[in-house]
Amino acid sequence: MKKITPALALLLSACGGGGEQQAPAGPPEVGVVTVKEGAVTLSSELPGRTTAFETADVRPQVNGLILQRLFQEGDMVRAGQPLYRIDASPYEAQVASARAALVRARANIANTAALARRYGELVKINAISRQEAENAVASAAQAKADVAAQEAALRSAQIDLGRTTIRAPISGRIGRSTYTVGALVSASQTDALTVIQRLDPIFVDIQQSSADVLRMRQELLSGNLSQSGGTRVRLKLEDGSTYGEEGTLKFTDVTVDPSTGSQIVRVQFGNPRGLLLPGMYVRADLVEGTKSNGILVPQSAVSRDEKGNPTTLVVGAGSKLEVRKLTAPRTVGTNWLVTSGLKPGDKIVVDGAQMLRPGMPVKPVAAQAAKPAAVAPAQQGQSAGQGQNAEQGQ
Repeated sequence: MKKITPALALLLSACGGGGEQQAPAGPPEVGVVTVKEGAVTLSSELPGRTTAFETADVRPQVNGLILQRLFQEGDMVRAGQPLYRIDASPYEAQVASARAALVRARANIANTAALARRYGELVKINAISRQEAENAVASAAQAKADVAAQEAALRSAQIDLGRTTIRAPISGRIGRSTYTVGALVSASQTDALTVIQRLDPIFVDIQQSSADVLRMRQELLSGNLSQSGGTRVRLKLEDGSTYGEEGTLKFTDVTVDPSTGSQIVRVQFGNPRGLLLPGMYVRADLVEGTKSNGILVPQSAVSRDEKGNPTTLVVGAGSKLEVRKLTAPRTVGTNWLVTSGLKPGDKIVVDGAQMLRPGMPVKPVAAQAAKPAAVAPAQQGQSAGQGQNAEQGQ
């Protein structure tokens, strides 16, 4: 066994004493952001269908055979443009008959009027009875009424003759013709000959929950939400692209569908290139308004308790962790919109608290990567001026 020299004993004693002099570890560091209020633009993405601005079913108003079709299917037509011609021969004959009857009635009125004047003179000298004179006056009045009736019959026959040329009731794009030349049509048929639709502008009917409509109206009335320049709407098409035109809100239906609990919101869009067609499925980004004192919290900083309520960790008094229950009704981009549970100046823990418990002391530091990002207007329907509502903690 080797003998321990004094130098070796001194070295071992120094090593052992060094471990006893280590400083105790400080509180763990956590990344935080500081809550601030700011303007937040709120929007909702809702499903919708496109609807033609005007639609007209073209139907015959008289009976007859189609002699001509005067348009090309799919063309643009203008109001009043001839579309079909129906055989007019029977209606021309009716006009001629009504005109002859009117001439006869006018000739009769002159005869009965002269007879009434003559009988009026004779009754004064008692050459005829008063009854005969009165009958002559009644016959003259009846002849005048016959003339009026024949004039009306002539106008009716002329109207029917004019209806043998079927004209476009509105301007727009015409669809396919369901009847061809030689087909027999009638004024009482239910099938349309063709359909004309005006596509510029065009409507988009959006289904929105009646609860959301009520909430938005209450917030506007209370002043919590403000609108400047009206409600703005943008469209996402079926292929995922964004439509270039911005829409204008026209009205919200006054009736709630009891089967779905939703209301129809109608928005009008310009459609100069004819890109939107009736019946297309779209998603509308409806900008509801701006909340001036909104608080945004990163989604990564919000968790759920056993009851499903949203909570977050904040650095409280004495730099200790504490749990805050939140009211967060909706998301805005990658953030939660918090309406209660936080106030400006609170430090939210966004990083480094996975193994920590409420009540533990911590050292808050700025969380660079966890800073909430503003939502891009073109992608999320938010205003570029909504700002940053959670700044880095110091």
